[in-house]
Amino acid sequence: MKIKNNPSLIIGIIITGLILLMAIVGLFWTPYSTTQMDISLKFAPPSFAHIFGCDNFGRDIFSRVMQGAGTTFLVSLSTIAFGMVTGTIIGFLAGYSGGWLDEVIMRANDVINAFPSLLLALVFVSFLGSGLLNIILALGILFIPSFARIARSEMLRLKGMQFVQSAVLIGDSRGRIIFSQILPNAYISILSSAAVGFNNAVIAEAGLSYLGLGVQPPDASLGRMINEAGSFLMQAPWYAIFPGVAIIVLVLGVALISDGVSKID
Repeated sequence: MKIKNNPSLIIGIIITGLILLMAIVGLFWTPYSTTQMDISLKFAPPSFAHIFGCDNFGRDIFSRVMQGAGTTFLVSLSTIAFGMVTGTIIGFLAGYSGGWLDEVIMRANDVINAFPSLLLALVFVSFLGSGLLNIILALGILFIPSFARIARSEMLRLKGMQFVQSAVLIGDSRGRIIFSQILPNAYISILSSAAVGFNNAVIAEAGLSYLGLGVQPPDASLGRMINEAGSFLMQAPWYAIFPGVAIIVLVLGVALISDGVSKID
């Protein structure tokens, strides 16, 4: 299927691209300081000067959403990259080798999957401590089993095919067979799963930040902003609405990309 005949992919790229553009711009420039407080603007409603209004410290919410979107995007993307690369390698090795190695790897996956993911993330973060790197590591470990299962499934599907058997007969190494023969024919399934996983990572990061174990003040993340807004829903509903809408739009955009990628021939 051509991209121009794939509206889900096109719309998803546009939506996600707009959020990503806002996040990238937020790394270098925001309309107002994201940390400077102005008590005279406490709970200022949306206006031409502050289109998303201000928070309980008089900080511009739009500026903090720009910065928070970047933080959430960075954490989620890094998490999925770590989980996808590590899980894919492990899954390919398990599926290709079979035997006891396959059994050990898949049973380890079952152990990790037996626990609720957010609960396990809380355990990891409690041991590792808060901070961006520790959050990425904790969440990345949780995504390894799902990618390992997908990669193993693709390996089992493909390794019996003629082109793979031909590579074995001419003496290609295991690594060459995996990365030159298997991976090019399995990447669609892996990328589609990565898009779904990205959304799960966004929600997981938001959940950890909401619980106060993610990004720490004064840095902003979308989940942290919703956590901070929880006590002021009646006074300043815009404080929670705009970060929440940003999360919803980001998740929607990536979900459409996932749907579009799955339709690519």
